[in-house]
Amino acid sequence: MKDLSDAELVHSLRGGQQRAIAILYDRYAGLVYSIAYRVLQNAQEAEDLTQDIFVTFWEKDYFDPTRGALSSFLGVLTRSRAIDKIRQRNTTQSFLARWQQTIVEGSTDPSPLEAATTQETQAAIGQAMQQLPALQRQILELNYYKGLSHNQIAESLGLTPGVVKSRLRQALVQLKTQIAPGQRQG
Repeated sequence: MKDLSDAELVHSLRGGQQRAIAILYDRYAGLVYSIAYRVLQNAQEAEDLTQDIFVTFWEKDYFDPTRGALSSFLGVLTRSRAIDKIRQRNTTQSFLARWQQTIVEGSTDPSPLEAATTQETQAAIGQAMQQLPALQRQILELNYYKGLSHNQIAESLGLTPGVVKSRLRQALVQLKTQIAPGQRQG
């Protein structure tokens, strides 16, 4: 099966031959990883994206071997997804920066209106945090309040860094949807 062309392997995969994805992975994982790493500049994210690309390729039938080379398709898909991850990372960091500004008290005494707004925001954040699943809340607290890295959290909870990152991202998305709609963007 290893001597089959990419088109034949894709056809075999679509026909239910699960071994075909392993062969395609062996052929193109290096290419996908190198593109992901070049864009993301992070080895763990590049590894995660490489896995995601092949899982997506395996689950979805949107590659047409008659329209181009598989290597080109995987390269473009990887670059696009990596750029999406950077955009998502920037959006999350921007949200966290705004969120932390509302939590951290300033060095000057707040006006009564600022104090009331801060209390309302903190109450909204507290309510939103309580609605998170316990593991997501614990990971978020360890990361943002205790300052632990993803690897430190993974080690202390007996999880993989990938699971920690995934649960943290899910928690932030859920917090954003619960808190951000009520906040004015300035």
